[in-house]
Amino acid sequence: MLTIGICGASGSGKSTLARSLLSAIDQDCVLITQDCYYKDHSHLPFSEREEINYDEPDAFEHELLFSDIQQLVNGQPITRKGYDYAEHMRADSDELIHPSDVLVFEGIHAFYDPMLRNLLDFKLFVQVDPDICLLRRVRRDINKRGRHIDGIALQYLTTVKPMFERYIRNYSEHADVIVAGGGKNKKIVDVLAHYINSGMVK
Repeated sequence: MLTIGICGASGSGKSTLARSLLSAIDQDCVLITQDCYYKDHSHLPFSEREEINYDEPDAFEHELLFSDIQQLVNGQPITRKGYDYAEHMRADSDELIHPSDVLVFEGIHAFYDPMLRNLLDFKLFVQVDPDICLLRRVRRDINKRGRHIDGIALQYLTTVKPMFERYIRNYSEHADVIVAGGGKNKKIVDVLAHYINSGMVK
């Protein structure tokens, strides 16, 4: 199994790049999203769940994430993890994800765990102007996650921007390729898909 990691700021276009790669690769592919591995806080009142810093590395279950990807690499299926962004709760299911020829993994802290980094054959860091990331995040959170502009602004200033400056921007040093301009970089998609489809990357 070939494993590809995609890291970058919130709103940088990681998901867009991942979907573009999956569409361009002729082999069987599976996508794992780090957002599905937020820690479960269903035992807390909603008001407290809203106050959690979801942009720091500790917000994620890194051990479970590493275990799941390692199982897929070893040829074993895993159950699908999920997350309800409106309620700030985990939404796992019993659906099985089976190993594939190519695994694409994306997330804001995709390169945080050194053990997980070692499982990734190819690492991409999506680099986009922070203003563009913010605009994309506002549009996404309003249209897809049912949030309001005041809450989005507060979260950006208190957690998103500080965590980007402290952690995420530095993950670029672990990348094999810096993807400029966001997830719609067709040249990167075409080049990487060509190598994978031609069997030059294994």
